[in-house]
Amino acid sequence: MVQIKSPEQIAKMREAGLVVAAIHAATREAAVPGATTKDLDQVARKVLAEHNAKPNFLGYGGFPATICTSVNEVVVHGIPSDDVVLKDGDVISVDCGAIIDGWHGDAAFTAFVGSGHAPELVELSRVTEESMWAGIAAMKQGNRLVDVSRAIETYIRRQPKPGGGKYGIIEDYGGHGIGTEMHMDPHLLNYVDRRRGKGPKLVPGFCLAIEPMVSLGTPKTEVLQDDWTVITTDGTWSSHWEHSVALTEEGPLVLTAPDGGKAKLAELGIVAAPDPLG
Repeated sequence: MVQIKSPEQIAKMREAGLVVAAIHAATREAAVPGATTKDLDQVARKVLAEHNAKPNFLGYGGFPATICTSVNEVVVHGIPSDDVVLKDGDVISVDCGAIIDGWHGDAAFTAFVGSGHAPELVELSRVTEESMWAGIAAMKQGNRLVDVSRAIETYIRRQPKPGGGKYGIIEDYGGHGIGTEMHMDPHLLNYVDRRRGKGPKLVPGFCLAIEPMVSLGTPKTEVLQDDWTVITTDGTWSSHWEHSVALTEEGPLVLTAPDGGKAKLAELGIVAAPDPLG
Protein backbone atom coordinates (compact mmCIF):
# COMPACT_ATOMS: atom_id res chain seq x y z
CA MET A 1 0.00 0.00 0.00
CA VAL A 2 1.23 3.51 -0.86
CA GLN A 3 0.92 5.97 2.00
CA ILE A 4 -0.76 9.20 0.86
CA LYS A 5 0.06 12.23 3.00
CA SER A 6 -2.06 15.22 3.95
CA PRO A 7 -0.71 18.77 3.52
CA GLU A 8 -0.09 18.91 7.27
CA GLN A 9 1.92 15.69 7.14
CA ILE A 10 3.93 16.93 4.18
CA ALA A 11 4.76 20.04 6.23
CA LYS A 12 6.20 17.78 8.94
CA MET A 13 8.24 15.92 6.31
CA ARG A 14 9.51 19.29 5.11
CA GLU A 15 10.77 19.99 8.63
CA ALA A 16 12.66 16.69 8.60
CA GLY A 17 13.91 17.42 5.09
CA LEU A 18 15.43 20.72 6.14
CA VAL A 19 17.36 18.95 8.89
CA VAL A 20 18.72 16.58 6.25
CA ALA A 21 19.71 19.59 4.13
CA ALA A 22 21.57 21.03 7.14
CA ILE A 23 23.43 17.73 7.61
CA HIS A 24 24.40 17.80 3.94
CA ALA A 25 25.79 21.31 4.20
CA ALA A 26 27.82 20.49 7.31
CA THR A 27 29.21 17.15 6.10
CA ARG A 28 30.06 18.56 2.66
CA GLU A 29 32.15 21.25 4.36
CA ALA A 30 33.81 18.63 6.59
CA ALA A 31 34.71 16.24 3.74
CA VAL A 32 38.32 17.40 3.36
CA PRO A 33 41.61 15.53 3.02
CA GLY A 34 42.64 14.10 6.37
CA ALA A 35 39.12 13.82 7.78
CA THR A 36 37.81 10.36 8.58
CA THR A 37 34.37 9.17 7.62
CA LYS A 38 33.75 8.78 11.38
CA ASP A 39 34.41 12.52 11.69
CA LEU A 40 31.59 13.16 9.23
CA ASP A 41 29.30 10.93 11.26
CA GLN A 42 30.04 13.00 14.35
CA VAL A 43 29.23 16.18 12.42
CA ALA A 44 25.87 14.72 11.42
CA ARG A 45 25.09 13.72 15.01
CA LYS A 46 25.75 17.28 16.14
CA VAL A 47 23.38 18.75 13.53
CA LEU A 48 20.63 16.32 14.53
CA ALA A 49 21.03 17.26 18.19
CA GLU A 50 20.90 20.98 17.35
CA HIS A 51 17.54 20.46 15.61
CA ASN A 52 16.08 18.07 18.19
CA ALA A 53 15.76 15.47 15.43
CA LYS A 54 16.34 11.74 15.51
CA PRO A 55 18.52 9.78 13.09
CA ASN A 56 16.70 7.24 10.96
CA PHE A 57 19.82 5.35 9.85
CA LEU A 58 21.27 4.56 13.29
CA GLY A 59 20.07 1.11 14.29
CA TYR A 60 18.07 0.60 11.09
CA GLY A 61 18.38 -3.12 10.46
CA GLY A 62 21.34 -2.99 12.80
CA PHE A 63 23.21 -0.24 10.91
CA PRO A 64 25.84 1.10 13.36
CA ALA A 65 26.11 4.77 12.34
CA THR A 66 24.14 7.95 11.75
CA ILE A 67 25.04 8.39 8.07
CA CYS A 68 26.32 6.27 5.20
CA THR A 69 29.70 7.32 3.81
CA SER A 70 30.52 5.62 0.51
CA VAL A 71 33.96 6.32 -0.95
CA ASN A 72 35.08 5.69 -4.55
CA GLU A 73 34.01 2.18 -5.63
CA VAL A 74 31.58 1.93 -2.69
CA VAL A 75 28.13 2.55 -4.12
CA VAL A 76 26.03 2.82 -0.98
CA HIS A 77 25.79 1.85 2.72
CA GLY A 78 29.42 2.52 3.57
CA ILE A 79 29.92 2.47 7.36
CA PRO A 80 31.73 5.50 8.86
CA SER A 81 35.05 4.51 10.38
CA ASP A 82 38.17 5.95 11.96
CA ASP A 83 40.09 3.76 9.52
CA VAL A 84 38.74 5.45 6.38
CA VAL A 85 40.74 8.66 5.98
CA LEU A 86 39.70 10.89 3.10
CA LYS A 87 42.46 11.88 0.71
CA ASP A 88 42.86 14.30 -2.14
CA GLY A 89 41.10 12.95 -5.23
CA ASP A 90 38.55 10.77 -3.43
CA VAL A 91 34.86 10.83 -4.28
CA ILE A 92 32.42 10.38 -1.41
CA SER A 93 28.66 9.96 -1.28
CA VAL A 94 26.94 10.88 1.97
CA ASP A 95 23.47 9.44 2.54
CA CYS A 96 21.53 10.49 5.64
CA GLY A 97 18.12 11.04 7.13
CA ALA A 98 16.24 12.63 10.00
CA ILE A 99 12.97 12.12 11.86
CA ILE A 100 10.75 14.93 13.16
CA ASP A 101 7.62 13.91 15.11
CA GLY A 102 7.66 10.51 13.44
CA TRP A 103 8.06 11.81 9.87
CA HIS A 104 11.15 11.03 7.82
CA GLY A 105 13.51 12.82 5.44
CA ASP A 106 16.21 11.06 3.39
CA ALA A 107 18.72 12.38 0.85
CA ALA A 108 22.22 11.82 -0.52
CA PHE A 109 24.88 13.77 -2.39
CA THR A 110 28.24 13.09 -4.02
CA ALA A 111 31.20 15.34 -3.19
CA PHE A 112 34.79 15.63 -4.38
CA VAL A 113 37.53 15.58 -1.75
CA GLY A 114 40.32 18.04 -2.43
CA SER A 115 41.09 18.75 -6.08
CA GLY A 116 42.44 17.27 -9.29
CA HIS A 117 39.55 14.95 -10.07
CA ALA A 118 39.42 13.28 -13.47
CA PRO A 119 36.87 14.87 -15.83
CA GLU A 120 35.04 11.55 -16.18
CA LEU A 121 34.36 11.55 -12.42
CA VAL A 122 33.03 15.09 -12.48
CA GLU A 123 30.80 14.14 -15.42
CA LEU A 124 29.63 10.98 -13.66
CA SER A 125 28.40 12.99 -10.68
CA ARG A 126 26.76 15.57 -12.95
CA VAL A 127 24.93 12.90 -14.95
CA THR A 128 23.74 11.16 -11.78
CA GLU A 129 22.50 14.38 -10.19
CA GLU A 130 20.78 15.58 -13.35
CA SER A 131 19.08 12.21 -13.81
CA MET A 132 17.66 12.62 -10.30
CA TRP A 133 16.22 15.98 -11.29
CA ALA A 134 14.77 14.44 -14.45
CA GLY A 135 13.00 11.94 -12.21
CA ILE A 136 11.77 14.72 -9.92
CA ALA A 137 10.42 16.61 -12.93
CA ALA A 138 8.39 13.51 -13.81
CA MET A 139 6.54 13.72 -10.48
CA LYS A 140 3.33 14.97 -12.09
CA GLN A 141 -0.30 14.21 -11.43
CA GLY A 142 -1.49 11.50 -13.81
CA ASN A 143 1.96 10.05 -14.39
CA ARG A 144 2.78 6.63 -13.07
CA LEU A 145 5.76 5.35 -11.15
CA VAL A 146 7.34 3.96 -14.31
CA ASP A 147 7.42 7.49 -15.77
CA VAL A 148 9.85 8.50 -13.03
CA SER A 149 12.02 5.45 -13.74
CA ARG A 150 11.90 6.17 -17.47
CA ALA A 151 12.91 9.81 -17.00
CA ILE A 152 15.95 8.80 -14.93
CA GLU A 153 17.07 6.08 -17.33
CA THR A 154 16.46 8.15 -20.45
CA TYR A 155 18.56 11.02 -19.15
CA ILE A 156 21.48 8.74 -18.29
CA ARG A 157 21.35 6.83 -21.57
CA ARG A 158 21.42 10.05 -23.59
CA GLN A 159 24.64 11.28 -22.00
CA PRO A 160 27.87 10.38 -23.82
CA LYS A 161 30.30 8.69 -21.47
CA PRO A 162 33.86 10.05 -21.70
CA GLY A 163 36.04 7.39 -23.25
CA GLY A 164 33.07 5.53 -24.71
CA GLY A 165 30.87 2.75 -23.43
CA LYS A 166 27.83 3.13 -21.21
CA TYR A 167 27.21 4.20 -17.65
CA GLY A 168 26.18 1.43 -15.27
CA ILE A 169 22.77 2.09 -13.75
CA ILE A 170 22.93 0.14 -10.48
CA GLU A 171 20.33 -2.61 -10.63
CA ASP A 172 19.99 -3.90 -7.06
CA TYR A 173 19.18 -0.61 -5.31
CA GLY A 174 16.79 2.22 -6.05
CA GLY A 175 14.40 4.77 -4.65
CA HIS A 176 11.40 4.21 -2.40
CA GLY A 177 8.35 5.62 -0.76
CA ILE A 178 8.93 7.60 2.43
CA GLY A 179 6.77 8.94 5.24
CA THR A 180 6.21 7.42 8.66
CA GLU A 181 9.02 5.02 7.76
CA MET A 182 12.21 5.63 5.84
CA HIS A 183 11.65 2.83 3.33
CA MET A 184 8.07 2.24 2.21
CA ASP A 185 6.20 1.10 -0.87
CA PRO A 186 6.66 1.57 -3.72
CA HIS A 187 10.19 0.54 -4.74
CA LEU A 188 11.47 2.86 -7.47
CA LEU A 189 13.78 1.41 -10.10
CA ASN A 190 16.20 3.76 -11.86
CA TYR A 191 15.47 2.02 -15.14
CA VAL A 192 12.40 0.55 -16.82
CA ASP A 193 11.66 -3.11 -16.22
CA ARG A 194 8.60 -3.96 -18.31
CA ARG A 195 7.91 -7.01 -16.16
CA ARG A 196 6.95 -4.68 -13.30
CA GLY A 197 4.23 -2.87 -15.24
CA LYS A 198 3.45 0.83 -14.94
CA GLY A 199 3.19 1.01 -11.17
CA PRO A 200 0.81 3.20 -9.17
CA LYS A 201 -0.56 6.48 -10.43
CA LEU A 202 1.02 9.61 -8.95
CA VAL A 203 -1.49 11.66 -6.98
CA PRO A 204 -1.22 14.54 -4.49
CA GLY A 205 0.22 13.26 -1.23
CA PHE A 206 2.50 10.75 -2.99
CA CYS A 207 6.05 10.98 -1.56
CA LEU A 208 9.15 9.38 -3.04
CA ALA A 209 12.85 9.27 -2.28
CA ILE A 210 14.33 9.49 -5.78
CA GLU A 211 17.92 8.21 -5.77
CA PRO A 212 19.85 7.17 -8.86
CA MET A 213 23.15 5.35 -8.36
CA VAL A 214 25.45 5.20 -11.38
CA SER A 215 28.91 3.73 -11.99
CA LEU A 216 31.59 4.25 -14.61
CA GLY A 217 31.31 0.56 -15.47
CA THR A 218 29.11 -2.28 -14.38
CA PRO A 219 25.55 -2.08 -13.02
CA LYS A 220 26.35 -5.09 -10.83
CA THR A 221 27.19 -4.89 -7.13
CA GLU A 222 28.24 -7.10 -4.24
CA VAL A 223 28.00 -6.73 -0.47
CA LEU A 224 31.14 -6.98 1.66
CA GLN A 225 31.52 -9.18 4.73
CA ASP A 226 30.22 -6.44 7.05
CA ASP A 227 26.79 -7.13 5.47
CA TRP A 228 26.37 -3.44 4.60
CA THR A 229 29.04 -2.00 2.33
CA VAL A 230 28.00 -2.28 -1.34
CA ILE A 231 30.70 -2.06 -4.03
CA THR A 232 30.74 -2.37 -7.79
CA THR A 233 31.84 -5.83 -8.89
CA ASP A 234 34.41 -4.39 -11.31
CA GLY A 235 35.84 -1.80 -8.89
CA THR A 236 34.71 1.21 -10.94
CA TRP A 237 33.81 4.34 -9.02
CA SER A 238 30.21 5.47 -8.61
CA SER A 239 27.96 8.39 -7.74
CA HIS A 240 24.78 8.58 -5.66
CA TRP A 241 22.29 11.44 -5.47
CA GLU A 242 18.93 11.51 -3.69
CA HIS A 243 16.11 13.84 -2.68
CA SER A 244 12.82 13.19 -0.91
CA VAL A 245 9.98 14.66 -2.96
CA ALA A 246 6.28 15.23 -2.27
CA LEU A 247 3.70 15.66 -5.02
CA THR A 248 1.14 18.28 -4.00
CA GLU A 249 -1.91 19.82 -5.67
CA GLU A 250 0.40 22.63 -6.78
CA GLY A 251 3.25 20.50 -8.09
CA PRO A 252 6.37 18.83 -6.69
CA LEU A 253 8.03 19.95 -3.48
CA VAL A 254 11.61 18.79 -2.94
CA LEU A 255 11.47 18.21 0.79
CA THR A 256 15.24 17.90 1.31
CA ALA A 257 16.36 20.87 -0.84
CA PRO A 258 16.87 24.16 1.03
CA ASP A 259 14.71 26.05 -1.48
CA GLY A 260 12.22 23.22 -1.99
CA GLY A 261 13.65 22.62 -5.46
CA LYS A 262 12.40 25.97 -6.75
CA ALA A 263 15.53 27.08 -8.65
CA LYS A 264 16.39 23.78 -10.31
CA LEU A 265 12.82 22.97 -11.27
CA ALA A 266 12.48 26.44 -12.80
CA GLU A 267 15.39 25.56 -15.10
CA LEU A 268 13.35 22.56 -16.22
CA GLY A 269 10.25 24.67 -16.84
CA ILE A 270 8.41 23.44 -13.73
CA VAL A 271 7.00 25.53 -10.91
CA ALA A 272 7.76 24.03 -7.51
CA ALA A 273 4.99 23.83 -4.95
CA PRO A 274 5.01 26.56 -2.29
CA ASP A 275 6.99 25.78 0.81
CA PRO A 276 4.48 24.93 3.58
CA LEU A 277 6.92 26.35 6.13
CA GLY A 278 7.06 29.71 4.36
